[in-house]
This record gives sequence, structure tokens and C-alpha cells, in this order.
Amino acid sequence: MTAPPPPSPGEPPSPGEPPSPGEPPSPGEPGTPGEPGRPDEHPTGELPEDATNPDLVPGDSDVEASLRPRSLTEFVGQVRVREQLDLVLSGAKLRGTPPDHVLLAGPPGLGKTSLAMIIAAELGAAIRLTSGPALERAGDLAAMLSNLVEGDVLFIDEIHRIARPAEEMLYLAMEDFRVDVMVGKGPGATSIPLQVAPFTLVGATTRSGQLTSPLRDRFGFTAHMEFYTPAELTRVIARSAAILGIDLRSDGATEIADRSRGTPRIANRLLRRVRDYAQVRADGRITLDIARAALAVYDVDELGLDRLDRSVLGALCRSFGGGPVGLTTLAVAVGEEPTTVEEVCEPFLVRVGMLARTPRGRIATPAAWRHLGLEAGREVAQAAEATLFDGL
Repeated sequence: MTAPPPPSPGEPPSPGEPPSPGEPPSPGEPGTPGEPGRPDEHPTGELPEDATNPDLVPGDSDVEASLRPRSLTEFVGQVRVREQLDLVLSGAKLRGTPPDHVLLAGPPGLGKTSLAMIIAAELGAAIRLTSGPALERAGDLAAMLSNLVEGDVLFIDEIHRIARPAEEMLYLAMEDFRVDVMVGKGPGATSIPLQVAPFTLVGATTRSGQLTSPLRDRFGFTAHMEFYTPAELTRVIARSAAILGIDLRSDGATEIADRSRGTPRIANRLLRRVRDYAQVRADGRITLDIARAALAVYDVDELGLDRLDRSVLGALCRSFGGGPVGLTTLAVAVGEEPTTVEEVCEPFLVRVGMLARTPRGRIATPAAWRHLGLEAGREVAQAAEATLFDGL
């Protein structure tokens, strides 16, 4: 069989053929890690829509894995949760038994997955990772449970989204370390009990209210994660910069922390974006001025609001006189889906006191008008203050 003739000079290689040695990738192709063109690099251009999104986005997983703390002593913030968790784990180790099942509840990006891995590390046990949406059938969960070794940690992220058949199987597994497997169908179906090695379930949820009472009551310890203070985020950023080899000054770390919405995941993401700016447009050192200039390019203001946040506030104040206005109308005004406005923008805007949800609709508070540099009429300000407590 003869080999195909080589391409003529200037002719690009056919699809599926690697470029010849020493040949740079053609324009538009992502470069190798560390080179310009990498998908998660944004040294220039506009901010990606997910830069201040606390949820995981493509490109975060590998970097976050290298930045995760390995023990409770390395974990920054969540002082109360760390103290409680240390007591739970230390007591279990003294008794020589697996600890009670643990539920980690809180907004995304606060370190729930890191704590689950720390629990396994502190116990010296293996950890099995899965998520609620992945457990669609009871058989999926039974397969995982049957492969557990005594003392293992099973981590289920977004556990509130687990399918009902799998959830009902989980009840017996958590209490009696047993699962019932149905064999056959119809009147001849038989339930075969299978013993499961004693294990510790660690569940993480961003919506604990959506957990059913039977599932929630089977957790022996529930940790409620809180947003981080700027001082704690500064420590997180300084630690990440040391691991990534970034030349970071203390004033630059403080500036990034102040704009990170109280969320370590956002802080680490902004640190990487500021690093890009410092390497491309400066000498690689992150100072206060460099951090401010970089975050201005990426459209993150001094309070951590991004372009979409300001668009929502701008539409609310300029187009609708501060409200009240319905969610769907507001979403149409900014060109987004209602769920995006409600789940991505509103939680932070409500938390910083710039937007209020009332039975009559969304309203802008006086703080929102001041932040946009607008002056609200007296009747608008009075209406905002009067409706803040509607529905209580």
C-alpha cells in the first residue's frame, strides 16, 4: 500500500493530520498550554460572561484542583464550620468508626467540594465523586454503593437534584448500610437485600430548601457555608498567587478581593485574568494600579458588578424609573432570559442592597441610583423605601 503524496508547498495539511514539526498552529487554533490562544486566557478583549459567575465554567476544574487546600488547617475562612467539622472528624477517629453523614449547604464557589476532599484526607479514606443529576436510576447508585470499601467517602454534588428512585434507595444505605435490589418485574418481582460497607456520605447543595425532609434528616451534621470577608479573600488570593508563581503585591490582592463578591472561586478567576493583563501589558507584577486597570478592561467595577449587573440596574432606573417592574419585562429590556436575571444577577444585587424583590415587581434602591451616578426623584426614593418591607 503506497503512502499518500506529501502536500504541495503552501498547501495546508488535510484534516486529522498533525502539523509538521516546528510548524506553528494555524490562526484560530488554540495553542498549547501556556501559549497565547489558550481557551481560558483573556489577555485582551472583553470580559467573558462567566468571569463573575460563581458556578464552575470550562477551564476552571484543572486550575482549581491545584489550588484546593489539602487539610482543615490550610482551608481559609469558614472558621465556625471548620471548628465543627474538626470535632466531628476527631471524634470519629477516636472511636474508630466512620463519622456521621455530612451535608454542606451554601452558595456556589465557597469551597464545598474542597471540604469534601479534606474530609476524606483527614480520615485517610478514598473518595468517590459523583453528582445528583448523574444518578438518574436506582441502579446507578447501587453500582457505586456496592463498590465502596469500609470507611470510604461518597461525595454527591448538587444532591438536591438526585432522581427520586435513587434518593429512596439512599435512605436505607445511609441508615442501615443496606440496599434492596429488585429482581424481575410484576407479581414475580423479588427484593434482594445487599449489604453495603459502612461509609460516609458527603452531600453538597446550593439549595437546601429543595431537599426532601427524609433525606435532610438523615445527615448527622449540616454545615452552612457563608460568604467570605475581604480580608479572608485576600488570604485566599495570596495563597493562590504563591502556588501559581504570580508576583502579587498586597495592595493588588486587596483590590481583587474587594471585587470578588465574597466568593473564593471568583477571586481565583479574577486573579488569573489580572495575571494575563500584567504579563501582556506590564512587567508581570500585580500592583494596585495594574489590578484596577485590568479589572476595568474586564468590566468589573469596584463593587464586583459586571456588565450584566449594571445593565439590569441601568434598565431598572433609566427605563422604568426605578420600578416596580416585572422580572420578564426587565429580562427583555436587557436581552437576557428571565432565569439568567433571577439566578445570576439578582442574588448579588439583593445582597449588596441595590435591588429589592417585592410582590409588585423589582425596584431599585437609593444605593443603586447612587452607584450609577443618577439622581432619583424624592417620590422614587420614598417608593423604594416603602416597598422594601412589602410582603413581610
